[in-house]
Amino acid sequence: MRTELSVSEARRVALTAQGFNAPSRGGDVAATRLRKAIDRLGLLQIDSVNVLVRAHYLPLFSRLGSYEPESLDALIAKKPKRYFEYWGHEASLLPVDCHPLLRWRMARALRGKGVWRQLEPFASEKRAEADALLDRIRADGPLAASDIAGRAARKGMWVWSDAKHALEWLFWAGLVAATHRRGSFERVYDLPERVLPRAVLGLPTPRGLDARRTLLARAARALGIATADDLRDYYRVPAADVRLPIGQLIEDGTIIPVRVRGWQQQAYLHKQAYAGRRLAGAALVSPFDPLIWHRPRTERLFGFRYRLEIYTPAHRREHGYYVLPFLMDGALVARVDLKADRKASALIVQRAHIEPDAPRSTLERLMEELRLMASWLGLSRLAIAPAAARAAASE
Repeated sequence: MRTELSVSEARRVALTAQGFNAPSRGGDVAATRLRKAIDRLGLLQIDSVNVLVRAHYLPLFSRLGSYEPESLDALIAKKPKRYFEYWGHEASLLPVDCHPLLRWRMARALRGKGVWRQLEPFASEKRAEADALLDRIRADGPLAASDIAGRAARKGMWVWSDAKHALEWLFWAGLVAATHRRGSFERVYDLPERVLPRAVLGLPTPRGLDARRTLLARAARALGIATADDLRDYYRVPAADVRLPIGQLIEDGTIIPVRVRGWQQQAYLHKQAYAGRRLAGAALVSPFDPLIWHRPRTERLFGFRYRLEIYTPAHRREHGYYVLPFLMDGALVARVDLKADRKASALIVQRAHIEPDAPRSTLERLMEELRLMASWLGLSRLAIAPAAARAAASE
């Protein structure tokens, strides 16, 4: 067993683990392929931004090519549920067998720990308000925050009503579950026993240490090679809770300590990880894709500094609002700021940037991938903004 790898070898291992080892994209993408891709990743992150397409659809497009988003919707909605929504890596869609592994997080939330500060009072002085909502759901069935009369929230992305805060705490504490999201992306809540399979709810709750060890093992399998911080970040395991389970995973042979030349941190190789033979192919990668969502790891693996600039004032953005890196033959070689204009049926490239060491074929292959994405989104044309055209021409 090798104990030292180059960055290039580590990158190959990581891309293979994430399903980018010369992936077969296109053709008929059946539900079986969707399930295998999700299970390989372990989760899909959810995000409310819809300037291009909802975030959870993109990782599957990057790996499988054009597929019917409605197929994913049907897979998520199918009863009994195979997937549920909860806090994995931020808000996430997770396989239902992950539910017992996250009950320690629910238990902490029940005590007002590990939740947003605004939600903490519902574990103590405002608990009666949350319990009243829980009783209403029990008696009347599923509801969303907008269904509840009460003090209206002020306008603003992160300004919620008291009812929304209470529902979010109930959700975090596992006292309610998400049945689905409405077209507005608003979450609808119901009792867990009316949402999740009885067999899943009946599974024993593992000790917190055992659950976190299993989550870290799943992260190791999905990442292939990773530092302790990379493993911790995948399911957002608190930093204070990783040293002991990582030691246990080393002891039982699930992960193997290795050195990656140029990395300052200790790296760990999953026992099933391997470096695929080929890294051919191209894909646009979502800002919320597991391959790149932990930005320090993206820099270590690809030498590619990437930041999400959605919340950066427009005049201070370096690359744009919703920027997707472009993966080509195993390297991140470009990035594009994209917007889907559904009224004009156009995929708009607002800004583009080609990396200094990108191959000459980068622009041509990027255009091919952009056309494929436009077609997948049901948009009839590709529109290149003047600023993007100038930037691409000069690089």
